[in-house]
Amino acid sequence: MDGVQKLLIGVIVVLTTLLTIVGVQVTLMILDLRRAVKRLNSILEDSIMGGGLIRPDKLTGVLELFRRGKKMETHGEGKIG
Repeated sequence: MDGVQKLLIGVIVVLTTLLTIVGVQVTLMILDLRRAVKRLNSILEDSIMGGGLIRPDKLTGVLELFRRGKKMETHGEGKIG
């Protein structure tokens, strides 16, 4: 083997090692991103349904209003006396 072949084999080994390390790091980043998105999803679900932004009793009241066919302007108005 002459010097060019030894240099080529060395470069191939180094590049293969670097690409393997980069591939492992990218895989770990993707898994970490997936965990972060799952955590964000659970936080958003808790804040919307359980804690504050949309309450189920208010939502059912609005659905009942549409189900009965009343309009928002006339809801609550009625005959007095």
